[in-house]
Amino acid sequence: MKFSLSASCKQAATESPLVNFQGTNILNLKPFFRRKDKLVFVMGATGTGKSRLAIELANRFPAEIINSDKIQIYKGLEILTNKVTEKECCGVPHHLLGIVDPNSNFTATDFCRHASLAINSIVGKHRLPIIAGGSNSFIESLVDGEAEFRYRYDCCFLWVDVSLPVLHSFVSDRVDRMLDNGLVNEVRNLFDPKGNDYTRGIRRAIGVPELDAFLRAEMDSATDNKARSQILQAAILKIKENSIKLALRQRQKIHHLQSKWGWNLHRIDATEVFLQHGGGEYSEHAWEALVAEPSSIIVDQFLCENSCSLAAKIPMAVVAGATR
Repeated sequence: MKFSLSASCKQAATESPLVNFQGTNILNLKPFFRRKDKLVFVMGATGTGKSRLAIELANRFPAEIINSDKIQIYKGLEILTNKVTEKECCGVPHHLLGIVDPNSNFTATDFCRHASLAINSIVGKHRLPIIAGGSNSFIESLVDGEAEFRYRYDCCFLWVDVSLPVLHSFVSDRVDRMLDNGLVNEVRNLFDPKGNDYTRGIRRAIGVPELDAFLRAEMDSATDNKARSQILQAAILKIKENSIKLALRQRQKIHHLQSKWGWNLHRIDATEVFLQHGGGEYSEHAWEALVAEPSSIIVDQFLCENSCSLAAKIPMAVVAGATR
């Protein structure tokens, strides 16, 4: 994979090799020196700014983004699922975003298959795949579901983290902004009183089952406006509660992945950024200083790293044979 390297990378690339095998009995060592392709993962709980960071990184490095949010994979509910808009994408190609029929059941196995195809396509264009989303079970299946994945790819894990009390407040405010942008009407257009299965497809999204009672009350002429309003307020409260519970589970899952698989997670603490946000907007200075710039440095260093070590890749018997 080819990238635009930093000055330190270019210097390292021009240095003479530390080991040079001489003699007539030359072995073909090319297979041992195959460099792994690089992948970057942007992880974090809901509402922490994963999509924004992934897009900014893709504008700083030659990259494309693969969505790993299990609900954003489906078509529809752009407001409720908080999909990035075409404007927010800033021209960065996105894969697995809004491509699946909303009534189908897209599994982790499906994700691994589609994500692998997207990775191969991006790598084939000498670009960096950035996988971003909050469905950590999908990411776990991809990274550690098959041993071959680790042999083929070097992975850099960025974890955008926000302290839970601050994140809870932000998530609650975000639900209010979704409501202002038309969340209820969006779910209403999907609602089917005779066939709503909230265990599969896009209807699993937080916000759809919670509004069921309200949408049924709307259709019931015996329910007055005051009762409907009370039912709606209860639904909104439940959406906020379940969104906060989701953020907690996602954060716990990341800790679990770190302890179970030993992933080297680069934690980016964005708490101060969220403390400074107003009207739903981040402080641009705080975001750049505390999230975007540190993440860019980590990715730059990761791309500079030599992904195969001479000592690790060549068995001692092979090295000894080459010197006889």
